[in-house]
Amino acid sequence: MAGQSRKWMILVATIWIQAFTGTNFDFSSYSSEIKKVLGVSQVQLNYLAVASDMGKVLGWSSGLALMYFPLWVVLFMAAFMGLFGYGIQWLVIRNALTLLYIMVFFLCLLAGCSICWFNTVCFVLCIKNFAANRALALSLTVSYNGLSAALYVLANDAINASSSSLYILLNSVIPLIVSIATLIPIICQPSVNPLPPETVDNDSILFLLLNVLAILIGVYLFICGPNTLDSTTARLLLAGAIFLLVFPLCVFGVVYARHWFHLTINSSFDLRASSFVLVDDDELELHKRLVSHEASFNYGNGSLSEVGSEYQKVSQKCIDKDSARCCENVIRKGKLIILGEEHLAQVILAILDFWLYYITYFCGGTIGLVYSNNLG
Repeated sequence: MAGQSRKWMILVATIWIQAFTGTNFDFSSYSSEIKKVLGVSQVQLNYLAVASDMGKVLGWSSGLALMYFPLWVVLFMAAFMGLFGYGIQWLVIRNALTLLYIMVFFLCLLAGCSICWFNTVCFVLCIKNFAANRALALSLTVSYNGLSAALYVLANDAINASSSSLYILLNSVIPLIVSIATLIPIICQPSVNPLPPETVDNDSILFLLLNVLAILIGVYLFICGPNTLDSTTARLLLAGAIFLLVFPLCVFGVVYARHWFHLTINSSFDLRASSFVLVDDDELELHKRLVSHEASFNYGNGSLSEVGSEYQKVSQKCIDKDSARCCENVIRKGKLIILGEEHLAQVILAILDFWLYYITYFCGGTIGLVYSNNLG
């Protein structure tokens, strides 16, 4: 039971990280200050906006770091990359430091790369701790990344609404503070064990509640954020937003209450019948057979050769007669195993799904964000 509680605490920590590390969304809030201080043209400013988001091109380096360092070390490496990238830019805006345009360009790249490192940490946490419901966990936590701009606007207005340079200072400091706040749950991760079907169903109910809460937070920030009039109002609204972000901790109470309820009261209601589950019976059976091997694998310290051997070991287990039917439903030509196993780079590059996702992400989010920053 303690392991179940720790896993939900990790999900809340992941939500906090995502909510406060989308720092590239507020570039337009301080871009005028950068343009004025550096004395650059609008085209050159656009290049800085591109660099701020295209730093994610170097995001593959976070995967290499996870091969040699624990997860919490990678988290703090990302935090210090942002602290350095945004912090130096803040000194430039405040005229405390003079840098060439090309140096500011690389600082924007570094700051953008830190965002991808944070995303990698969050993805690994969700995949490792929610093996049967990783799709729900990933979609939920990633959705909070879009709230960063609204949260930073409220924070800026609550401190000093007239200062545009304050945005970039908040970009450098807040992710580090959030990393410190989430350190203990990340270090104290529960062991990975196969889950019974009733636990998977109960988790789906909790995910439904958390998705409803995410919608409420989004509506709250959308309605209240643009209407900030003074610092007092902004502080109240910011306090309300922080309360809503802390509120998912009540999930622990729900977990314990359900456990007590099933132990002490014989309920005639079948909650599983009303739950929404994105895992079918075959996938759940495969999960029960194969996920136990993850407990012996360390995401922070495993080498590439160990990853390959683990992959071969799991594939070999799927060849026996009892597992043949499950594996036929899971392993397709040109696709990956659904359990989120690690794969060699040459395997990834040869799969069509990877390139479809890459092109969609590049042509959608990346270019679109640059255009929106330019308009801002």
